[in-house]
Amino acid sequence: MICFDVLHPYYLPQYLPVKDELIKRGETAHFIVYRNPEQQAALDALVSQHQLNVQWVNNAEEALAFYLENKPKWVIFGNSFDASSKLKGISKTALMQHGIGPKACYYTVSESDMDVRFVEGEYRLNRLQQLFPSKTFIDTGYAKLDPILQGHEKGLDLKAIGLDPSKPTLLYAPTFYPSSIEKMAKQWPEHFAEYNILLKPHYFSLSKAGYKKQKQLLEFWASFDNVYLAPVEETNLVPFMASADLLISDASSALFEFAALDKPVVWCDFYHLRWSYRGIFKFRFNKRMDNDLYRYAGVAAHAETYGNLKAVVDEQLINPDLFAPQRAKYTQELAGRVDGLASKRIVNYLLG
Repeated sequence: MICFDVLHPYYLPQYLPVKDELIKRGETAHFIVYRNPEQQAALDALVSQHQLNVQWVNNAEEALAFYLENKPKWVIFGNSFDASSKLKGISKTALMQHGIGPKACYYTVSESDMDVRFVEGEYRLNRLQQLFPSKTFIDTGYAKLDPILQGHEKGLDLKAIGLDPSKPTLLYAPTFYPSSIEKMAKQWPEHFAEYNILLKPHYFSLSKAGYKKQKQLLEFWASFDNVYLAPVEETNLVPFMASADLLISDASSALFEFAALDKPVVWCDFYHLRWSYRGIFKFRFNKRMDNDLYRYAGVAAHAETYGNLKAVVDEQLINPDLFAPQRAKYTQELAGRVDGLASKRIVNYLLG
């Protein structure tokens, strides 16, 4: 038995290609899913859609108890797990980080006591190995993209969701913090009327009370004829990436995921910062963001303000190959091999 620990629904897009590969090889995959009032609708929808073999738990203590009792061969986590050391000698543990973005937590999560971590690309493998010389890291690539690269993911039916298939399609996928959402013009879909707009915010923007102002803006934008807002149950970014011609985002893993598909990206440099991250407290923002945020800034065209966003988007769609060399360079470092075989390499290791 191989188990996937699903603390949040947005871990699943990274897990599912690995699950599919395991099933092809006759293995059994179990999903240990944490109940959550804010996320339950999304969790129920995902479990049903993908027909997952699920064990529901309420917290990490119940998850640990399940692992200790059932002794799976592997437990795969999408983030740190405080009790991972208690599984030593019972189950092997692996970390598959759910994003490849620039936040410092990409590295610090490896402080967790896992047997192995699957990583994306030689640069990050080497950096992690320098930070944690006694730990085991395996460069497999980024499994989340496999369905698109393999041609299995066809994307959304634009006509069925009320959009015009003859128009170019933009994907706006901001993170929840620090986010560009609050800095976008209230009527911005009107300013981009010649485009379809897919809104795919971070799950927290739609589900957590602390981000209710973001939710209000997103729902207002969804009222425009050229906009589709992914409901909270649609947590998987992959179909949206497959459908879009260009991505607009901010400090999100989505920037690098989309660039790895060799499609144009526009990076919003305008963020809304809480007062506790401004002025003399700017160090808190810098601590939250890894230096890779600036190291990889060249992967995309940048919009310094909302005022020049439209011009940048237009230029990138007219000349989609302008940043192709940069995308190729940085993708090699951040995502590793982009060949649709990452999930196969992961399963080869798990079953080896």
